[in-house]
Amino acid sequence: MRWLNLQPGDEVICSTLTFSASVNPVLYERATPVFVDCDDISWNMAPALLAEAIEHRLKQGKKPKAVILVHLYGQSADIDPIAATCAKHAIPLIEDAAEALGAVYYGTAQRTEDSGQMTTAKSSSVVRPPSSGVAPGSVGLCGVHSFNGNKIITTSGGGMLTSNNAKLIDKARFWATQARDPAPHYEHSEIGFNYRMSNVLAAIGRGQLRVLEERVDARRRNCAFYQAAFKDLPGVAFMPEANFGRCTRWLTCITVDPRAAGTDREKIRLALERENIEARPVWKPMHLQPIFKGCPAYGGAVAERLFENGLCLPSGSNLAESDLVRVVEAFRKAFDRR
Repeated sequence: MRWLNLQPGDEVICSTLTFSASVNPVLYERATPVFVDCDDISWNMAPALLAEAIEHRLKQGKKPKAVILVHLYGQSADIDPIAATCAKHAIPLIEDAAEALGAVYYGTAQRTEDSGQMTTAKSSSVVRPPSSGVAPGSVGLCGVHSFNGNKIITTSGGGMLTSNNAKLIDKARFWATQARDPAPHYEHSEIGFNYRMSNVLAAIGRGQLRVLEERVDARRRNCAFYQAAFKDLPGVAFMPEANFGRCTRWLTCITVDPRAAGTDREKIRLALERENIEARPVWKPMHLQPIFKGCPAYGGAVAERLFENGLCLPSGSNLAESDLVRVVEAFRKAFDRR
């Protein structure tokens, strides 16, 4: 956001279904976030709604300074149409891939090969190797990744900024290391930050990258286990895997339709909590957060519904089958009490 030289009154379009860390940097630079709803296909920013939002902001005389696209819960957003919209209006695209390391985006061309059909219930029947796609976070001006303790690859904290723009990376390194000017003494002409990752933590992360595919496979197995265990439960649906990519299933997310299920997400969550099993609601949309009250928003009904009905189940790469069985038994027990 600093690289884009944001000024008070500038606007940045952001996904509304995300964690606040995706949006806070806009406020750090005293600009204004503008929120765009997600779609049901991927739970990520809806490309058509983004195009409408940009056109509307332009008519208001407010050209967005950037679009922050979040790749949520291990699933790539539909990057091609979003990148095309950004390119059409010369708006930088920033990719928040904090939750999507190891995910793959196959793109519009691959979707055309599938006769343009989108699946909202299961993975595409077309099996493609990950190498045939691109990594979320590698398409826009820059990509942002997280190595927090709950991620597939972790250094206990910190993250990574990636870009093909060498000047941006050099400046980011400069700012991240207290903005020290080249001099034999400590000289500072700009305000910097202490955003460095230690060499030890970076080495831990590099070592874990060797087992990234194994971690992805483990997360996907968790999801498949839950899908098989809950297939007979009315009103329980899983986050779709859009056929334009491969989702890591970083977190296995479900929705519970109260009308069909006879219970709701919160009752199930509390029942799991009583069994010492942690499950969390899907992200509360940013346009509903008190800190962002009054910010412009486009759509919101999809994100609100997913928040109301969505639940993230235990999904760690190191879960044993006995752990998964325990979660399933507690879940079904709670469901049967409806």
